[in-house]
Amino acid sequence: MWDERYNRPDYVFGTEPNAFLASQAELLSPGQSVLAVADGEGRNSVWLASQGLDVTAFDASSVGLDKAWRLAADQGVTVDYKLASIEDWDWAPDRFDIVAAIFIQFAPPDLRARIFDGIKQTVKPGGLVLMQGYRPEQVDYGTGGPPQRDHMYTRDLLENAFDDFEIMSLEAHDSEINEGPGHDGVSALIDMVARKPAG
Repeated sequence: MWDERYNRPDYVFGTEPNAFLASQAELLSPGQSVLAVADGEGRNSVWLASQGLDVTAFDASSVGLDKAWRLAADQGVTVDYKLASIEDWDWAPDRFDIVAAIFIQFAPPDLRARIFDGIKQTVKPGGLVLMQGYRPEQVDYGTGGPPQRDHMYTRDLLENAFDDFEIMSLEAHDSEINEGPGHDGVSALIDMVARKPAG
C-alpha cells in the first residue's frame, strides 16, 4: 500500500521537516545518534542529518526509501536507510540518543503497544523520544492520517505508555499543517518530548 502511495513524482508529505520536530532543534547536539521510525520519503531523517546527527531511518516501502535516498543526496547529507517493516525492526537496547516517531499511526492498538515498548527499549538512558501524532478528533477533520480513531493518541494514552519516562512536555492542540498533499489543513495534534531515566 505504501509503495503505491509513494509512487508519484512529488513527495506525499513534502520535503520539509515536520514542524514539531524542527521546533525541538535546541535539544539536539551534533554527533548524537538518532532513529527515525517509519520515515517514509525521508523528510525528517534528512533534516536530522542536516543538524549534524548520526541518523538511522527505516521504512517498509522501498519506493519511499528510494525517494529518501534521493532527497538526502540532493541535500548533501548521509542517512543510514534500512528497508524493514516496523514489526520486524530490531529495537536493540540502549542504542540511540534520540528516537523520532512522527505520525506513525498506521498501527492498531496491539501493534502500537509493541512499537512503544520498542522505542522505550532502544533509546539510551538519558535519551529522548520526540513524538507527534494525531488525536481521535483528527478523523473528523479528515486532513491526514487513517480513518480509525483507535489508531490515534490521547494525553492519557501517552502518559500511561511512558509513565516510566520523564515527560518533559505533552501538548494537545489544533493547528494548521501543510506537509504535502498527505497532511494539509487544520489537524488535531498531540506532541510529546520524553526522557528515559538516566539510571
